[in-house]
Amino acid sequence: MAVLAFILFGSFWLEIILQARVYRKFKRLILALIPVVILYSTWDFYAIQNNHWFFDASKTTGIIIFGFLPLEELLFFIITPIAALLSFEAVRAIKQDKIGDEN
Repeated sequence: MAVLAFILFGSFWLEIILQARVYRKFKRLILALIPVVILYSTWDFYAIQNNHWFFDASKTTGIIIFGFLPLEELLFFIITPIAALLSFEAVRAIKQDKIGDEN
C-alpha cells in the first residue's frame, strides 16, 4: 500500500502544477481504466484458479474484492495507469502538443 500511495502522491501534483487535465476529463479517464481493470482482473482470476500464482495473505491487507482479488491488486490496476496518464499529459502540457482532443 505504501508503494501505491507513493505512486499516487508522486504523480498527483502533475494535475495541479502542470495542468495535466486527467482528472478534469473524468469520462475519458474511466473509459481508459475499464479495459485495464477488466483485462488484468480476468488474467489474475485465471492465474489464481489454475494455480499459476497466489497472493500471500500475510503480505496483503486481507481485503478481497470479487472473491479472489486482493484490494492492493485492484488499486494497482487503477493507480498505475492514472500515474502513466498524468505523466503523459504533463509532458504534452509542457510541450504544448495538440492531438485534437483538447475539448
